[in-house]
Amino acid sequence: MEDYLQKILRARVYDVAEETPLEKAKNLSKKFENNIWFKREDLQPVFSFKLRGAFNRMSQLSKEELNKGVIASSAGNHAQGVALSASFLKCRAVIVMPLTTPVMKVRAVESHKAEVILFGETYDECYGKALDISKKENLTFIHPFDDPEVIAGQGTIGLEILRQSQTPPDAIYIAVGGGGLIAGVSAYVKAIWPDTKIIGVEPEDACAMTLSLKANEPIELESIGLFADGVAVRKVGETTFSICKKNIDEMVTVSTDEICAAIKDVFEDTRSILEPAGALSIAGLKKHVVNNQLKNNNLVAIACGANMNFERLRFVAERAELGEEKEAMIAVGIPEKAGSLKLLCKTLGSRSLTEFSYRISEGKTAQIFMGVEVSNNNDRELLTAEIKRGGFDCHDLSNDELSKVHLRHMVGGRLPRAISQISKGEYIELLYRFEFPERPGALMRFVNSMRPEWTISIFHYRNHGADTGRIVIGVLVNDSEIQAWNEFVKKIGYKNWDETDNPAYKLFLGA
Repeated sequence: MEDYLQKILRARVYDVAEETPLEKAKNLSKKFENNIWFKREDLQPVFSFKLRGAFNRMSQLSKEELNKGVIASSAGNHAQGVALSASFLKCRAVIVMPLTTPVMKVRAVESHKAEVILFGETYDECYGKALDISKKENLTFIHPFDDPEVIAGQGTIGLEILRQSQTPPDAIYIAVGGGGLIAGVSAYVKAIWPDTKIIGVEPEDACAMTLSLKANEPIELESIGLFADGVAVRKVGETTFSICKKNIDEMVTVSTDEICAAIKDVFEDTRSILEPAGALSIAGLKKHVVNNQLKNNNLVAIACGANMNFERLRFVAERAELGEEKEAMIAVGIPEKAGSLKLLCKTLGSRSLTEFSYRISEGKTAQIFMGVEVSNNNDRELLTAEIKRGGFDCHDLSNDELSKVHLRHMVGGRLPRAISQISKGEYIELLYRFEFPERPGALMRFVNSMRPEWTISIFHYRNHGADTGRIVIGVLVNDSEIQAWNEFVKKIGYKNWDETDNPAYKLFLGA
């Protein structure tokens, strides 16, 4: 460890990297009753800490090695660090990246004039390809984590944290992929302030370090999740593991939903958007604080990267509420008869809906898919109990991956044949879109203002976080009541569109 302390103190990083701020997370601190700080490595020139280790390693290459060039394998952040370092040192850089790498990261590497080769689906496949090219073209391989000089470069983050802290942190939370970041930071921190706990954080589906520490040897995973692509590594480094097994106090694993919730937390505190791997430490901090009931501690989380495709935000926003335990997804069975929907809404009381999908069906029972705002998991259990006491069949789908990813978008179907045949000549199905001010009670006001004899046949609503709510409603109305329906639409006062003749409705939903 003394050797690494010297390496970190001598590390050359600031020719290209910057000393990043240690910022107080005011909202998160208040929410969790601890003093929480973000080490803002997302503010580096390449929006990631990886620049430190890459440049420290490359700055020590000989003139002959620089003339021949370097090669690296990376999912993106190390690639950008190597590419920018090569540009500064004026040497050739070849980067092998997985085919699954976000386009934004590929373009960022190419912007530094590096040569990009897309190969394989995981880091390990890229790693093998890069080593082959390295031997054939005599290029120096710059390892993303399992190299003493790379580790030392990352260790300068630990140096800055202790220098910037008014008092030594009680714990530092660090994202773990191959282990370079946590190895470097822990080597410095444990040498200077051994009482500070080092907490590693990994995704549940990419937890190579967690399993390796339990086995007391590096373990290779058979498969890994790719959501947090910056830490999607099958096997940690031999060098990093030897350091980590001495210095890591505890490992925490988190779910995809918990990572999404952490991205939202950082945004609310800083108005910055981290990538999944970048928010990993914050997700781990939150989970560790709750599980251990920590109060009034000084806690630091390293926000280590912000390279994420904009298109991915749709998924992050969708899952963040579930990760915060603020939304319950439930399936409710209601009697297929007029008035049942109103009774369910009455049972829900003042709770705010985030989603509501219903299509009339054949048989005695209809299934409704709902998203409902809740306070926490205990409140979610209370909600399902209340619905069951109201006489409805209820299933909690909040932890069901099929429902979260697919089913919520697939609820629907055509008007059942039996209903359309019975209704012919007496009832017709009208389809309307409505927009209304998104405020508590507005949706319930709409439902309660409808006539009980009007059978609702379609209902879909989703809270999009805007100031305007949008619903689609289908209703079976008697021929003699068309005028009454038109009067209702006018009286309700909400902006609306008649979609009964919409071709898409006729193709997918109509009788």
